[in-house]
Amino acid sequence: MAFDSVEGVLDFAIGEEEKAAMFYTELAGKMDKPWMKQVFESFAQEEVGHKHKLLGVKEGKFLLPAAAKVTDLKIGDYLIDVEPTPEMEYQDALIVAMKAEKAAFRLYSDIAGTTDNADLRGTFEALAQEEAKHKLRFEIEYDDRVLREN
Repeated sequence: MAFDSVEGVLDFAIGEEEKAAMFYTELAGKMDKPWMKQVFESFAQEEVGHKHKLLGVKEGKFLLPAAAKVTDLKIGDYLIDVEPTPEMEYQDALIVAMKAEKAAFRLYSDIAGTTDNADLRGTFEALAQEEAKHKLRFEIEYDDRVLREN
C-alpha cells in the first residue's frame, strides 16, 4: 500500500468506511429477524461515524490515541470464510462481519505504520482499535448465540 500524500491516505480510508457502511446496510437487509437487522444497521452507523472522524482529520482534527488495546478472542480467526448471500443465517453473517472487522483493523494498523506524523499515526491506531472493538462485539455475539447454543 503506497500513498502519495496524507490526503490520499485519508481519501482511501474514507472510501473504505463508506464501503463498510454499505456492507452492513446490505447485510441488515438480508436478515429476516428485526433484532438481527438492527445489529447490522447499528454497525453501519458506526462506520458512518468513522467516515466523519476521518473527514474531521482532513480538516485538521485528530483522534485521541486509544486508551488500551482491545482483547482479541480470535474466534473469527479459526472460522471458514463465508460469502454473503440473501438467505444467509445469522451465524454466517457474524462470521462475515468478524472477518470484515479484522481486515479493517489490519488496514488501519498498516496505515498507522506508514506515517511519521505522530498525530496521524495515533488517529489510525485509534481507528484500528475501534475496528478491534467491533470484531470483539461480533465474537462475543457469536460465542453467546452460536457456540453456547450448540
